[in-house]
Amino acid sequence: MSILNFMKRNYKYLIPIVLIAGVLLSFKFHNEPDPVKDRAILEVLNYILREGHYQPKPIDDAFSKNIYKEFIKILDPSKHYFYQSDINDFQKYENKIDDQILNNDLTFFYTVYNKYIQRVEESKAFQKEALNEPITLTEDKDYNFDEEKLSFSKNKKEMQESWRLQMKMRYLGNLYDKETTETDLVKNDSTYVPKTFETLQNEALEATKKNMNDLYDRLKELNEDDYYALFLNVLSAQFDPHTNYFDPKIKKSFDISMSGKLEGIGARLQKEGEYTKVFELISGGPAWRSGELEVGDIILKVAQGDEEPLDIVGMRLDDAIEFIKGKKGTTVKLTLKKVDGTIKVIPIVRDIVEIEETFVKSSIVEKNGKKYGIINLPKFYFDMDGKSFHNSADDMEKEIKNLKKEGVSGIMLDLRDNGGGSLKTAIDISGLFIDKGPVVQVKYRGEKPTIKDDEKSGILWEGPLVVLVNELSASASEIVAAALQDYGRAVVVGSKQTYGKGTVQNFYELNEYAKNKQDLGSLKMTIQKFYRINGGSTQLNGVVPDVIVPTRYSYLKIGERDEKFPLAWDKIAPANYSKWNGYENFDAVVNESSLRVNDNETFNLINDNAKWLDENQKDNLISLNYNKYKEKIKTNEDKAKTFDKIKEFNSGLNFNSPEYEKTLVANDTLLQKKRDDWHKELSEDVYVDEGLRILESLKVKSVGSVAIKP
Repeated sequence: MSILNFMKRNYKYLIPIVLIAGVLLSFKFHNEPDPVKDRAILEVLNYILREGHYQPKPIDDAFSKNIYKEFIKILDPSKHYFYQSDINDFQKYENKIDDQILNNDLTFFYTVYNKYIQRVEESKAFQKEALNEPITLTEDKDYNFDEEKLSFSKNKKEMQESWRLQMKMRYLGNLYDKETTETDLVKNDSTYVPKTFETLQNEALEATKKNMNDLYDRLKELNEDDYYALFLNVLSAQFDPHTNYFDPKIKKSFDISMSGKLEGIGARLQKEGEYTKVFELISGGPAWRSGELEVGDIILKVAQGDEEPLDIVGMRLDDAIEFIKGKKGTTVKLTLKKVDGTIKVIPIVRDIVEIEETFVKSSIVEKNGKKYGIINLPKFYFDMDGKSFHNSADDMEKEIKNLKKEGVSGIMLDLRDNGGGSLKTAIDISGLFIDKGPVVQVKYRGEKPTIKDDEKSGILWEGPLVVLVNELSASASEIVAAALQDYGRAVVVGSKQTYGKGTVQNFYELNEYAKNKQDLGSLKMTIQKFYRINGGSTQLNGVVPDVIVPTRYSYLKIGERDEKFPLAWDKIAPANYSKWNGYENFDAVVNESSLRVNDNETFNLINDNAKWLDENQKDNLISLNYNKYKEKIKTNEDKAKTFDKIKEFNSGLNFNSPEYEKTLVANDTLLQKKRDDWHKELSEDVYVDEGLRILESLKVKSVGSVAIKP
């Protein structure tokens, strides 16, 4: 039952919304604080969360403490605006915010917001003072930028020191960039006359000053609505990581990003403290094709072509995105702190990122006289408006039929990095590999689970099947992998577990609950939970593969379990289903593969690399001595090179387009390049190689079934 039906059935709860509608009509949206509007939005938001969220939280003192902590943290993550005395003043609200929310009282928000605006204005003098003082390069001191270990300044002297350290850190980064660029110019051009180190120092100082001026200019553009949206996001995120408030401006940007076509680099970013972090790469997009940007990389600076790079540390996410995206054919240069701790500048040529990049595609490889098909599904897409005439289930069915025509002996379904999408297509795709029966259980709050079945009789593909997953396989990907695993239909190969997102969200327009001509924003809210047919949830625990392989992210915090306030794992009664009993040697093949992985030099090197990355991520110290600063970067670069052998892996196999696609490729040079790049990657993919070894070993017998009872 949807929240709309819930509200229709419980009409008495609509009364408060109807009563405030008249108040909402009087809104005038402008940049000055509007307490009437703010209180009304809070009332509507609170109502929808309370009545519609899958697992609403009690608005109590614990809830209040979390909002208190998170709102201050999101405003001042590096603790260089607020004083400890400000925090002491705010402390009286720590256990009262819940009462204020229930009474539509925004005293806490306005108190913190007004003080923040004051402190930001005062901080301009501190940063200018820090950059006008001589900067020594021999200071034998480390700066710990771990936000949890930083303290609020107790007085002006401590605040001055805090800003000195911040500016010194930014200055060293700029100086290192300047010196590195100069070294490259000398190396690549024998006629180039290098600048003096003193000149580079002056340029680094000017760049740091400009970066800070730009930062304050952007802060000046923000208004109370922007900060209030942050506060509402902190509030809604207490319910779970995927419940978020979108103010009208941000919702518009979100809609554009989901429209299927935009110009940019093809990466999804998220905010982590003061940093902009790569969250996802869009398959087939410019960043994905470049092969140099990775999930987990932190973007420190952005340069348009050969222009001076702009420091985006501390910048709002939507502002950072504006600088990163751009017109097709233009180049953006990103200064990155890589997941391995190295600093690297990479150029990416922007392009149009289209929804076609997420469509199903397949490749054929011959191994020891037999053909095998690899099907890549980057997303579970579904044509909701009838314009694209594409959905992933229909496309998958066509790919399987084409592969069968070419006589493949096994199929590998690649769901790595697939963040999910349409539930219906996930069910339909699962049904291509199993006979009719349950695929997933879906549960609304307070209701019995609904079993979602594949209703088509018969199995389109009865041969050996391998499913590849990783830490970024989420939601619908986990439903398919879990169903095929529970049926015993496929060998699931991948990281220790998948992402662990077992929840469903829906968008709700606040105006639907408070009639108003002005746009009040939207709420993306968790309304359902997924459960496997065996009764377990994919929430937090994800899907644990049959064959576990190390990945670059094995030890990093990258899943749902690492988010704040995630919903808990639980289980319900299993559904009635009959386990597929078609393999002669399933357990033996899984054991052989696990032994092979343990003895594989490339996999062992990947595991060592993953451990080192984890250690590196925990290192939050930056030396303020320039030589030591450079030495540490060099040490990380040298260590990173010891893992270059991972990139040398090559199976020696040749991957090709299926017959039906060869004509398309011949008439489309861009498609041909994309396929050539993909086929090359497949030949250098140790996970695909192991999947093929499993397919080669699996033996299918006459299909039988074993009943699984709850």
